[in-house]
Amino acid sequence: MQEITFAKGNEQHLKDCRDALCKSTLGERYFSSPGSAENVILEGIRQGNLYVAFIDEACVGFTYIIPKGAFHSFPYLHIIAIKEEYRSQGIGKALLDYSEKIAHEMADKFFLVVADYNPDAKRFYERNGYRQVGEIPDLYRPGITEYMMAKDLKK
Repeated sequence: MQEITFAKGNEQHLKDCRDALCKSTLGERYFSSPGSAENVILEGIRQGNLYVAFIDEACVGFTYIIPKGAFHSFPYLHIIAIKEEYRSQGIGKALLDYSEKIAHEMADKFFLVVADYNPDAKRFYERNGYRQVGEIPDLYRPGITEYMMAKDLKK
């Protein structure tokens, strides 16, 4: 695998981040209305909480962390997305590890939600030490259950 580097995202990365998000299962379900993907990415950039992954000079994906997004106390992984042509190359794991490093500077627990229609993502998080701590039916869309996942970063 090639070396992956990370940096805070800025507006120069908007197109690459939008492509990663819009061409994902998450993006197709939740960010399909015009401008919605751009709006959430710009929100993360402006807050200073969006980080991009690079291989050489190419932006290949991003992670967006909300520092006190879970219960006003714990960091929350809002979005993680990898450009389609770079998937299954370990970039998601690298982005998750990087996200956990940032989260660990804030707290000892890290939260996220994953939808019932995305069992591969749920298994990915479970393989990386997350456990399901709850279910929230109809959280973002009727008929879709979100599984709340948590990881103890002290371990």
